Amino acid sequence: MIKIYNKYKEIINYLICGLITTIVSLISYYFLVYTILNPNVSIELQIANIISWIIGVIVAYITNRKYVFASKSTNIKKELSSFTISRISTLLLDMLIMFLFVTLLHFNDKVFKIISQILVIISNYLLSKLFVFKK
Repeated sequence: MIKIYNKYKEIINYLICGLITTIVSLISYYFLVYTILNPNVSIELQIANIISWIIGVIVAYITNRKYVFASKSTNIKKELSSFTISRISTLLLDMLIMFLFVTLLHFNDKVFKIISQILVIISNYLLSKLFVFKK
């Protein structure tokens, strides 16, 4: 098991941190749409999506920097900026998916939030590996 972990450490850690980030993001999204925002109102759906995204990005940056990519960069401003820009691109992907499938096609927002998160997690890993925490 240790050999497998060491061989795939970055991916395993990313999946664990991604799962934590996704859970935090989903909990914040579900909390918002079950308490104060109505997912059937397009703007409120997107507000819930954006707030949950912001919370997720904060958790993701901290965990990715420390546990996944073990960044030693001293230029945290640049790194955080690159991280945020890459996450904005996947936020737009998330928003597009939610708009198309929930607002236009009237599919279940909870189901499509999970589907969207899977696509976002994969995209976030690739962007972080290739552009943000490149060594």
